[in-house]
Amino acid sequence: MAVVPGAEAAFFEVLDRHRASLVAALRRSGAEAGTQGTRLASRFEDSVGLQMVAHCTTRKIKSDSPKSVKNFALILKILSMIYKLVQSNTYATKRDIYYTDSQLFGNQTVVDNIINDISCMLRVPRRSLHILSTSKGLIAGNLRYIEEDGTKVHCPCGATAIAVPSNIQGIRNLITDAKFLLIVEKDATFQRLLDDDFCNKMSPCILVTGKGVPDLNTRLLVKKLWDSFHIPIFTLVDADPHGIEIMCIYKYGSMSMSFEAHNLTVPAMRWLGLLPSDIKRLNVPRDSLIPLTKQDQVKLDSILKRPYVTCQPVWRREMEIMANSKMKAEIQALTSLSSDYLSRVYLPNKIKFGGWI
Repeated sequence: MAVVPGAEAAFFEVLDRHRASLVAALRRSGAEAGTQGTRLASRFEDSVGLQMVAHCTTRKIKSDSPKSVKNFALILKILSMIYKLVQSNTYATKRDIYYTDSQLFGNQTVVDNIINDISCMLRVPRRSLHILSTSKGLIAGNLRYIEEDGTKVHCPCGATAIAVPSNIQGIRNLITDAKFLLIVEKDATFQRLLDDDFCNKMSPCILVTGKGVPDLNTRLLVKKLWDSFHIPIFTLVDADPHGIEIMCIYKYGSMSMSFEAHNLTVPAMRWLGLLPSDIKRLNVPRDSLIPLTKQDQVKLDSILKRPYVTCQPVWRREMEIMANSKMKAEIQALTSLSSDYLSRVYLPNKIKFGGWI
């Protein structure tokens, strides 16, 4: 069944009820998710996601130890650069810091890990260190805002998108009448939806992609939109362990950034698709499916053992369907039903009839 809502208010009736339930849950909790502050290492809290715990394994870096003297020196060097940035009220990217002395640092990963360690050690968000990440995410749809330098941004609803800003903290005057926000795992699927004029057909809405594993700025933007508007947020990912992992990063956070979970996670997010149960329900041809690899099975087993899955029995059932079938499917598998099935049928019906979990 093809559905094009246009201005039909009844189309969003189930979605509006879902939003009302989310807002009511926030009011019952007495505070927004994440107001309890940062903890110290990895545990799970349903309203925030992965958090730090007080008694965790730590490692010491000593200035008089031959094994850690270089790392100690690099930490001091980056701390001195951070001090100058804060004092001058200027910003730099992680890439900028690496290129100040690429031979000394060796590779970008060294810089990234040290910055994460400093942020965790000082218990402040990375942006408070005046260090920005280069954004790779894209955004389109019914959203306007003003960047820190005064630039007015009006996100397009057509076949193009704009880059997620590098300084999410600096954007202000966000305006939207969007009914929902859809996070799309892959850039190719995101672009296909734009080419199919999905934003206009499902207007008002917002589309975001982190182009795979999301960068920090994309996660910060999604969190900011949730905190500002409390609109339903859905994820569209492949029905495979990698897609589920990406969805979990948006919803519950990652181990490496668990010290900043309260600034990054949106546990109210819902899984819209592609659900493993959809594969059988829609009679997706078997030749459009892909067998799980050994690495897939290891990843899936790991996710099933995570603490947040115990709070999501419906998610567990979906993952068990995948484990039992030993098959996975990319979103593109829906093109076996029709070339525009995703944008014309699958997503509109999911949104109209509440097909999320």
